[in-house]
Amino acid sequence: MTKLDALQMDTGPEPKHTVIWLHGLGASGHDFESVVPEFVFSKGTPVRFIFPHAPELPVTINGGMVMPAWYDILAMDIDRKVDTLQLRKSSELVAEFIEQEIARGVPSENIIIGGFSQGGAVAYELALSYPKPLGGLFALSTYFATADSICLSETNRTLPVFVAHGSFDPVVPESLGQAAVKQLQAMGYQPEYQSYGMEHSLCLEEVRDMNAFFAQRVANHLV
Repeated sequence: MTKLDALQMDTGPEPKHTVIWLHGLGASGHDFESVVPEFVFSKGTPVRFIFPHAPELPVTINGGMVMPAWYDILAMDIDRKVDTLQLRKSSELVAEFIEQEIARGVPSENIIIGGFSQGGAVAYELALSYPKPLGGLFALSTYFATADSICLSETNRTLPVFVAHGSFDPVVPESLGQAAVKQLQAMGYQPEYQSYGMEHSLCLEEVRDMNAFFAQRVANHLV
């Protein structure tokens, strides 16, 4: 039993592939449920989508208001002062969903982790430090918050990574997404990077590119 609640959507019976998708600050697991029907890759192969709900935390830049958050945002320059302790606690909480899926019969190699904005920062930490082999990582409109302190898992040193960002993002500047790609490359990863003419959001072209990334990951791990 996981400590966090989550929305679950299965595209067919007894899925052997799972996508765990983390939402952004102040949102919920329902934020991206409407995107699932747009994915073509999961129509022929049953896939389980899990959208965890973040814990309720006080957020400093919002006057200490309690809201769904994976970690505290301490300053407007979001990459300068990171609440690393809480970010890692959230990573551990989300890891429980991976273990749950493995217990349900989904091989770890068939589990893809990702997130949007704050959720993407947690996904970076979780996927790249997780001790069992995973299927992939996707990071949307986000930044690599723990790049300087992460303990990389040797098992996932060749993990496929998809990074996407809006070129007009006023919340998480695209420069932070580009910096994450350079950090990944310096660590030996070969991330795919896509930029879109949008703000801090998701667009149809991005969904199509994500679909291609997911389809390739599933094709590589058919059971």
